[in-house]
Amino acid sequence: MSQLIPQVYPKLEFPHLKGLKGISDAQMEVHFGLYAGYVTNTNKVNELLAEMAKNGQAGTPAWAELNRRAGWEYNGMRLHEYYFGNLHPGGKGKPGAKLEAALKKNFGGFEAWKADFINCGTMRGIGWTVMYLDPNSGAMSNHWITEHEQGHPAGFKPILVLDVFEHAFMVDYKPAERKKYIEAYFENINWDEVEKRLG
Repeated sequence: MSQLIPQVYPKLEFPHLKGLKGISDAQMEVHFGLYAGYVTNTNKVNELLAEMAKNGQAGTPAWAELNRRAGWEYNGMRLHEYYFGNLHPGGKGKPGAKLEAALKKNFGGFEAWKADFINCGTMRGIGWTVMYLDPNSGAMSNHWITEHEQGHPAGFKPILVLDVFEHAFMVDYKPAERKKYIEAYFENINWDEVEKRLG
């Protein structure tokens, strides 16, 4: 992630995400605050890495550890943007023909895919569940992503992102009620956006 001229990332706004079904505005405000921290820290880490490199500190242990941290902050920022971007109050649209065909080919159909996606999301631990497209083969697959920067298949494109860290639902649901949160999430999916990500 190290750059001598660091990229500065803007904090995106998601004002349309009020009135989600089963996910309160108070929960979303907490989540937006967390996301803002990832944007701030991504920019700060990039700035510090560039400054250290200019001061001849590239390759030092401090620089190396900060460089490793960059993936956590960046992916924390970007995954939240995907997550917020694939939500809409009460849902929007429905799975389109292209997505339906891909899910049938790779999972046997929408319901089989949904069951697999929920099974990924209810695994014990913190992380993310992401439906990916492999651009090389056209295959679709669901993945559990631990932390933010670990477990992403190289080159795969995120199509649908679900945050299953407890911060995503702790205001509305108990830790043991993750499945209820995931049910609420499905009530708010922006299928038009999901279809668009398929390309």
